[in-house]
Amino acid sequence: MTSLGLRSLLGHTAAGEPLSLNRAPCEELSPWVARVYAVQVEAEPDHMIHCGLCADTPVLRVLLDGDWTAETRDGFARYRSCAMFFGPQTRKMPVTVKGSFAAVGVALRPGAVAALKGPKVADMLDRAILYDHIYGDQEWGTSEKLIEWFDPSSPPQRWLRVAEILVGDLVERAGGAHPDPIVEAFDKAAFANPNMNIGDFAEEHGIERRSLERLIKRAYGQTPKRVLRRARVLDIAANLRGVADDAEAEELALRYYDQSHMIREFVEFFGMTPRQFVNTPQPIMTKTLEARQARRLEVLGRHDPAERYPWRRGD
Repeated sequence: MTSLGLRSLLGHTAAGEPLSLNRAPCEELSPWVARVYAVQVEAEPDHMIHCGLCADTPVLRVLLDGDWTAETRDGFARYRSCAMFFGPQTRKMPVTVKGSFAAVGVALRPGAVAALKGPKVADMLDRAILYDHIYGDQEWGTSEKLIEWFDPSSPPQRWLRVAEILVGDLVERAGGAHPDPIVEAFDKAAFANPNMNIGDFAEEHGIERRSLERLIKRAYGQTPKRVLRRARVLDIAANLRGVADDAEAEELALRYYDQSHMIREFVEFFGMTPRQFVNTPQPIMTKTLEARQARRLEVLGRHDPAERYPWRRGD
């Protein structure tokens, strides 16, 4: 066990926080899927983690082990051995997990939910809904059936492949429509420079600003300005948790006018100052930030996915 009382079977940060097995999806699913990941962490039965999530994408999560809670827009809820559809978070969503835990997830790309005929993303912000109530199907799609498909006793690598097969089936059932390429371009631009000018982006891509704003609102559930603010603070958060490229640290800090500006943004999104964020163990948040940062560096061509990320401890 690490100093946090946790042992991940899938890697740790240099500070000992557990990480996930996460990677880009198979090429066939790349228009719809941002990342697939698996989590498998051992802990004492009464060990309790108080943490949170702040993801910028909708995520299909299958909770295979652990007693989970979340404070969503709909109130406090408990989960165990179920499949959930989480909307993106507009700020930190408090979560807890008791004991050992395992999960498999599929982070969807912006615009994918509409292409897959799911709910409006704006209606899903800060919410978590049982998969059965959205994509459930009596033949294969209920939580109970999905748990059976994944088989919690099987290797995490298999979980990822099963997730890809099921999402491929979902894509086929939805007709295979792709998200708008403008949304894909905006997603990449937000990774590269969340301080970009929205008007300049619209002009560069030959779209009226109001049309772009409507397109982004439909894909992300929020305005372009709010999406960029979240991207900026998530990059800083990843750096503070030690799951980012250290060579970017100064550049990321310079995205803010000054230190007080960064502190205000941090408090708004995470409910704590950057110093508190660094000093508070956050294993769930760290895993989410690491998967996003890994994808960001791959999308921007700054890392070869075949190589180990520098923030991962060699254990």
